[in-house]
Parts: sequence; structure tokens; C-alpha cells
Amino acid sequence: MQWQTARFLLDLAQPRVMGIVNVTPDSFSDGGRFVSTRRALEHCEELIRQGADILDIGGESSRPGTAPVPLDEERARVMPVVREAVRLGVPLSVDTYKPEVMQEALDLGADIINDIWALQRPDAIGVVANHPACGVCLMHMHGEPQTMQRSPMQGDAVPQVREFLRLRSEALRQRGVSVTRIAWDPGIGFGKTVEQNFALLARQRELLHDGYPLLAGWSRKSSLGSVTGAAVQERLVPSVAAALLAVERGARIVRVHDVRETVAALKVWAAVQSAPGP
Repeated sequence: MQWQTARFLLDLAQPRVMGIVNVTPDSFSDGGRFVSTRRALEHCEELIRQGADILDIGGESSRPGTAPVPLDEERARVMPVVREAVRLGVPLSVDTYKPEVMQEALDLGADIINDIWALQRPDAIGVVANHPACGVCLMHMHGEPQTMQRSPMQGDAVPQVREFLRLRSEALRQRGVSVTRIAWDPGIGFGKTVEQNFALLARQRELLHDGYPLLAGWSRKSSLGSVTGAAVQERLVPSVAAALLAVERGARIVRVHDVRETVAALKVWAAVQSAPGP
């Protein structure tokens, strides 16, 4: 399986690690640490040294209850980092739902649009469809960040998530976007109960039947805290465990804060996969 992005054709025969770069003051996990362009670029370089295959730059926190960031403010946070980070030699993803930010980031050389709204905002689908080769990650979210955890989705999440992502992918394909450019993210923690989140992991293979590569974003999520009692900064081990379980169940990309530890764990997993049989 391969994922076509603007400058890179990613071989997903081995799982890929997407390192998170939050240029926000209010991220649930590392808000404020990498707000300046210099600090953000230093973090990008460090994640690459730790083994990140992809960098994901975001200028707006999507934690529950967060207010939207004005367009100009998001641009001011993200674009200086994108302008420099495209030179680092790895695929660059931009985490945004605003079409204007998508277009400007792609014009600067970004490779992937990672949209929590799955291109539902007006003109967003056109930005991706009009680009000749960028990758796109479509995520499922129930509700919106301001209210999603107050009124989580009802019923069996797995078929609902699959059908939503299937329809959004079909909308892209009808605009001429190749299937090789599209990846899915089930949206762990986005308007779902703890039980629904773990059902999506336990039954993750059901999301693979349509043929799209799956991106899993479990890093430091509150569901991990719910079952372990660990505070956000104490969720390293649960996060790595969830990433490994996601890969074991077919995820091809894991989006993580703790790149070094995840890469090391995946090396152990890969050694087991390649070990000779009896």
C-alpha cells in the first residue's frame, strides 16, 4: 500500500510515524512549548532525529471546549513554520480545516492536508481536488470541538465512522482525487465515549475493508487516562501501547507526541513480524 502526497510517495508496507508539532498556546498536551517559529522548527528537527517519517503542524487546538482561532491568527502561527519545515526532507502535513490555510500551505510546498472536519467546510474539498497530488487525511468527528464531549455520538461507532469516511472519500473521488491520495482517521476522542473509542480500536480491522490506509491518533488521549488514571504528561506508556495495538490491527500511520519511544516500540514489533517461523 502507498500514500501519494505532494512530493513523496510513501510506502506503507511498514508503519509510519507522524510527529505532532503544535504551534498553539492551548494544546491539551504541549500547548505553548513550541509557539515561536524557532522553537517549532527545533522541535521539527528533533522529531526527525528521533525517527519521525512525517511532521504534522497545527495552529489550532481541537481539544474539547476550545474556541475557534481566527483565520489570520492561524496563518500567523502556521505559515512561518511551514515555509521553513518544507526544507527538512520529510513529508509535511498541515492540520487545519480552513480552506484558506490549506491553500496557502500547499502553495508553500506542504504535502498533506489533515482535516478534522473531513473537508466539510465550504471550498475545502475544492482546494484538495484542484491540487495535482497532495495527500489528505479525512477524520471522523461527531459534533464540533466546542460541544462534542458534552453530547457524544450514540450507538455502535464503528459502522457509523466507516460510512461517514466512505461517503467523504467518495465525494473526493468524484472530484477526480485518486484513491491513493486518501487516508482515514477514525477520530479517537472526537465526540465519542471511552467505550466507543476502544471499540474502534478493538474492531479497527472493520475500517480497512474499503482499502484506505488508516491513521491512528491515540497519543495522550483522555480515554487512556480514563482506563489508567494517568494524567496527560504520564500517558507515555499507554500511548505507545495504543499505537502498537493500532498497528497490530492494521493502522499504517500513527500520529504521536512521543516519537522516539514509539519508533523503538515499532522496531520490536517489526522484529517479531520478520522472525522465522517453526
